[in-house]
Amino acid sequence: MPLRKFNLGLEATALDSILSLVWLLVCVLVIVALAYLFTRYVVGRGGGMMGLTGGTERFKVLCRLSLGREQSAALVRAGGRYFLLGITPSSVSLLAELGEEEAKALYVPQSDQPAPPSFGEALRTVLKQKKPR
Repeated sequence: MPLRKFNLGLEATALDSILSLVWLLVCVLVIVALAYLFTRYVVGRGGGMMGLTGGTERFKVLCRLSLGREQSAALVRAGGRYFLLGITPSSVSLLAELGEEEAKALYVPQSDQPAPPSFGEALRTVLKQKKPR
């Protein structure tokens, strides 16, 4: 019985191209989904934009000021007490304990400042800015 050769040249190449394209789209969608989930995780942990604020209602970083490359000062509310902390990579130092009036004079919540965009909004903005070639 003679062996038959099948001529799958063009059809197999087209099918391979389509399967490669589908696989590429699946990979891109998985990467975008993982990026979205990671940003949700970071925001959920209080990371926010650049980790400026976080905590609960009773214990919260109210504001942070960068003083150098890896140095900052932070105003922290713990219960009804307010602390001004100096933060470096190797330590956290108490600079001052403030009264409520002093803390409110340093920290005024900016209600007119818009919230940072969600991952989906940021992605849509970047895709709209992308110019077609």
